[in-house]
Amino acid sequence: MVKYVMKKLAISTLGILVGLLLGYYVIFYTSILPFRIQTSSNILINPISPQKQVIGFLPYWLLGNASNDYSKYISTLTYFGLRIDTDGTILKVTNRVEGEPGWVALNSGRAEPFLKEAENKNLKLSLAVVNGSNQSIDELISDPIPHAKNFIEDVTPILNKYNFKDLNLDIEYTHTATSDARKNFTTFVSEVRKMLNKNISLTVEITGDDAVKPDLIDPKAMGKLADYIVLMAYDFHFPGSFVSGPVAPISGAGIMSEYDVTSASEKAISQIPSQKLILGIPLYGYEWESLSPNPRYATIPNSGVVASSRRAQELANSCSNCTVSYDKQADERYLTYFNSQTNSYHIIFYPDKSSTVSKINLANNLRLGGIALWALGYEDSTILIPLEGYGN
Repeated sequence: MVKYVMKKLAISTLGILVGLLLGYYVIFYTSILPFRIQTSSNILINPISPQKQVIGFLPYWLLGNASNDYSKYISTLTYFGLRIDTDGTILKVTNRVEGEPGWVALNSGRAEPFLKEAENKNLKLSLAVVNGSNQSIDELISDPIPHAKNFIEDVTPILNKYNFKDLNLDIEYTHTATSDARKNFTTFVSEVRKMLNKNISLTVEITGDDAVKPDLIDPKAMGKLADYIVLMAYDFHFPGSFVSGPVAPISGAGIMSEYDVTSASEKAISQIPSQKLILGIPLYGYEWESLSPNPRYATIPNSGVVASSRRAQELANSCSNCTVSYDKQADERYLTYFNSQTNSYHIIFYPDKSSTVSKINLANNLRLGGIALWALGYEDSTILIPLEGYGN
């Protein structure tokens, strides 16, 4: 009898231990309780906005083309933008008689209907502050701490006046940067973050080049300082390119180019937390003149111009002598036609709805924090459709 009782007790004890171990495994190592894992992941990775977001950049020069309401597609509307001067202050005039156009558009009220509509639709408002002059950037970061102080003192009243909840720094340096310049830029951004209102998020732009080689912007440092990093994964070909080609090729690295959108994104997330990285995608293409209708052929110098996806769509629907083809590797369309007046071929590479889908899939596969659109006002009638409900 004693042996029987002892045997039952041993079996019961073993059962309890197995149950405890099984329960531990289910809770912590399986997806049976995804809500627990998801909540923990969101808190640790991105405390500001655990959901995916879509940033829509609205440049002052496209206010006449843009729609008043993009709430079906975006979660953040970023006004682009104001220029930062060499001493860190916001540039308000370009000379004695001309106002700086980004400042004029905001200060005159031309941007206000877009901002008000976005607020009414519960979109987050962001202000982009930009500089694309190498010389000006060199001066800006030559004394980073006082210049950061000047910047915060000048930009804070603007953020408060228009209820901007995000500050977007788009500093684009095109020369090879020294290690000292790199350190100074990091110091500048660090000081901005320290002095910026804690209720306002900080977003920093980087290029594909920044992601794959040492440059002015240190992605790893920015990943620690900023709340979000926008990877501007476009302009792989541009108006001054020697050959025509895709603006944002999804693939082709090692074959047609040094890197592509996919490889640049993968490189970026090796340095930046993936949930902080926002994939920038274009809503535009470029048009060049060439002596051949073939893609990736030599362009006629100084012939390159921006071609919105809207223009490309309208041309494809109305042009009787246009041919539309598909570059599978890049996942972009290209349109060609012959111009008898110039005796040359025109070729336009541009993204479309399919391109948006492939970029969304890439962002999902890499677990990125979202998508950024450059720029609202360039879009055709279908290119934004795949973004409806994205991240919900």
